[in-house]
Amino acid sequence: MILFPNAKINLGLSILNKRADGYHNLETVMYPINLTDIITLNHSDSLNKGEKIIFSSTGLKIDGNPNENLIIKAYNLLNTDYQLPSLSVHLHKTIPFGAGLGGGSADGSFMLSGLNRLLKLTISDKKLENYAAQLGSDCPMFIKNKPVLAESRGELLSPLTIDLSAFCIAVVIPPIPISTKEAYSMVKPSNPSFRVKEIIKEPIETWKGVLLNDFETSVFKQKPEIRAIKEKLYEVGAIYASLSGSGSATFGIFKSKPDLKNIFPKNYFIWLSK
Repeated sequence: MILFPNAKINLGLSILNKRADGYHNLETVMYPINLTDIITLNHSDSLNKGEKIIFSSTGLKIDGNPNENLIIKAYNLLNTDYQLPSLSVHLHKTIPFGAGLGGGSADGSFMLSGLNRLLKLTISDKKLENYAAQLGSDCPMFIKNKPVLAESRGELLSPLTIDLSAFCIAVVIPPIPISTKEAYSMVKPSNPSFRVKEIIKEPIETWKGVLLNDFETSVFKQKPEIRAIKEKLYEVGAIYASLSGSGSATFGIFKSKPDLKNIFPKNYFIWLSK
């Protein structure tokens, strides 16, 4: 089985307050885009005794302990309840890390859904979302993989009918990863004048300066190169531009495909939706 976990962008992100459990209450719209990783699942009889999964990867280098990868965590989570067979899993990583695009979350959630289909486990979407919430706050959205309003710590999801398919989305990422933990440590909760759930109902042309990502204040102060990306996207015609999530990816929404050639340094990651 071959899976194509896709990234997401955040349309607005309000940090409302800090919770007693250490997380933050937030409000954001998560919108899927078709920038994807690739996961291949195969049954395996060649594992050593006691092993259940062989994991390998290509593409972008995966930092940290491989056992902490959400793909393996997803397998182990379902294996506890369903005694899964041995599998060989390969990840080809193309969604950059630390960018606020949810690539790791997508990998974990697509692994849950893929195992459910491959092994005919007949797990409902609701139960898969509950499993995904154990992997991370962004993960449940990727089970149905449709635009949602996310609230609480990101796990309370309400479906939205927003459709950006008529527009071109450009994503620009400098080689400056930002850790989610660091970003949250710098952000200041606020009581926004305009709520994301209301702004998102208005035409895209009205979003600029109103649909805000609260991480921008601290991230732009620490990383002025990222602020410059947003400014440049507006200069070349974006009708809306924003930081995505808490990471270093900045996106712009355009009415037609922009010419970004020679606009940004050659070591920047650039992706266009069409």
